Amino acid sequence: MQMASFSAKSNSKYSARSISFPSRTHPTTHRIDIELNKLKSLEVKYRTPSSGSVLAGLSDLEELYISLGDLLNMSSTQQALSCLHGRSCTNGLLEGSIRLLDVCGSMREMLMQIKEHVQALQSVLRRRKGDSSIEAVFSNYANFRKRMRKEARRLKQIMGVSLRGASTLLVDDPQLSSLARVLSEVDTVSTSVFQSIVSFLVMPVPRCKQSKWSLMSRLVHRGAVACEDANQEDANEFEYVDASLFALRKHGANDGFDSEKLQSTQHQLGALEMSIGGIENALEGLYRRLIRTRASLLNIISH
Repeated sequence: MQMASFSAKSNSKYSARSISFPSRTHPTTHRIDIELNKLKSLEVKYRTPSSGSVLAGLSDLEELYISLGDLLNMSSTQQALSCLHGRSCTNGLLEGSIRLLDVCGSMREMLMQIKEHVQALQSVLRRRKGDSSIEAVFSNYANFRKRMRKEARRLKQIMGVSLRGASTLLVDDPQLSSLARVLSEVDTVSTSVFQSIVSFLVMPVPRCKQSKWSLMSRLVHRGAVACEDANQEDANEFEYVDASLFALRKHGANDGFDSEKLQSTQHQLGALEMSIGGIENALEGLYRRLIRTRASLLNIISH
């Protein structure tokens, strides 16, 4: 996809402003182009959301916002966004930033709750305090996963508004429009990354009864392999944990908990906790970048 670029030439209709935008070869705009392309390529590389794709997306997105911060600190950018038409663009970006911060904050809260439930599962499986205690924790986790899906629908609705808002940022001024398109594209890519995180967090449990046991068996096996290979990028720890808990719960109800299945489940819970911790740290860094970006936009519009 052709990246939107900044034009160094002044249109005669707007030459009185004497605004000189950085060209496409400018280091700042070039870095933004590179980061945007990297983030778009993730959608092709990772067919389904995974811890690897989420961490890669968050890392690249933070780099993109670092470059965006440099762009917003440039005097030519500040001059363009503080003019009459630029203020309309900036206001739209500010509204988008609120939505992104809302979604980011909700995901951080969701990650904290996931860690609490995972730690509760780890604790009860270590202690093996009794079938009733284990069953209660399993039920709490299953109910929490249902609430997560409900929260995911709310977040996706917010992000849908963000995408629709991003398309309205274009203005008649061709130079300012060029700048607005790039900023809009950053907003769109950010929303896409956030959508992939939400999809990863609420990965559904298969419901097809006819092939459920064979599928669960494959997932448990793949989960064990994924635990042995910490660098496997396409691992979806939620999928493995859900499958393992399902099998453990089903067999345990009939024959008692098998020690090998318990150990496998504990390994997978540990892998999930580690992945969630990494995503949590990456999301914290991105959250701070989003706050800085919003502060820069507020500073531009106040002058």
